[in-house]
Amino acid sequence: MNGWGRQTIMYQRYQLKEELEIRKLITFYYKELPRHYDTPGEKHDFWEMVYVDTGEIEIVTDSRTFQLKQGEMVFYKPNEFHGGKALHGTAPNLIIVTFECFAPCMSFFADNSFRLRDEERHILTKLVKEGKASFDPPIHSPTMEYPFRRMDAPFGSDQIIRNYLEILLIELIRYGDTAYRTTTVSTAANEHNAQELADQVIQYMRQHLSAPISIDHLCSQFAISRSKLKMILKARTNMGVRELFNQLKIEQAKLTIREERTSFSEIAERLGYYSVHHFSRQFKQATGMTPTEYTRSVKARSE
Repeated sequence: MNGWGRQTIMYQRYQLKEELEIRKLITFYYKELPRHYDTPGEKHDFWEMVYVDTGEIEIVTDSRTFQLKQGEMVFYKPNEFHGGKALHGTAPNLIIVTFECFAPCMSFFADNSFRLRDEERHILTKLVKEGKASFDPPIHSPTMEYPFRRMDAPFGSDQIIRNYLEILLIELIRYGDTAYRTTTVSTAANEHNAQELADQVIQYMRQHLSAPISIDHLCSQFAISRSKLKMILKARTNMGVRELFNQLKIEQAKLTIREERTSFSEIAERLGYYSVHHFSRQFKQATGMTPTEYTRSVKARSE
């Protein structure tokens, strides 16, 4: 072989191990439920994951009765009876995913509930966002029954959904196993502080939904620059300031409608809309339904 010859090198392959895998979804919902929500219960031969995004619910299973608040999650193992109802006059929003998984490590989730950390909530947010973009109808639509892939779904959407769901389960198992808990000081203190500041800004916006809040007002209130305000909210919600404020208004409007405690005119006034017609237009633009149509869909879901 002369100096110009090339030698073929044989490389060893590392086989990646899978601790768990999910290949089939049964349902995937973002449910916006009325305050009188009450289901008699059911059981099925696959796993179910339920996360409380807002409100409170009471859960009844074969072995126990307990309450879940915002930020908490529960799993139902295959063939376990389970039912639930809204608590304390709240109209809960639930993220519900049912799926097949036969990995032995899934026994960790049996009879277990969790309060999610920021890390898990971030993964769950991405999972929901992908579900909204991937299925027709989207997971937050009242007409959603079973997942059906959209013709224009983003490239790799099924794989992204599977990966996010698997990563979420792995993170929960790691956090629940003391062998994986770290004793070192977090190096993400700045990121955590930014998340806390973003949460404070969002909470302030929720408390002032009727006010004409501007970016400059928020910057003055929290003593931060416009660029930092936009950056922390974008990182936390993937939305701009005005888009986020409008969404918070619509979320509150939907919650008030589901609680059945006031008229559309009163809702419009409380949320700072110029008129009930302005409110109705904004509501339809955000949800695809008028307030009246949304009210009908809520009633249909509770029947």
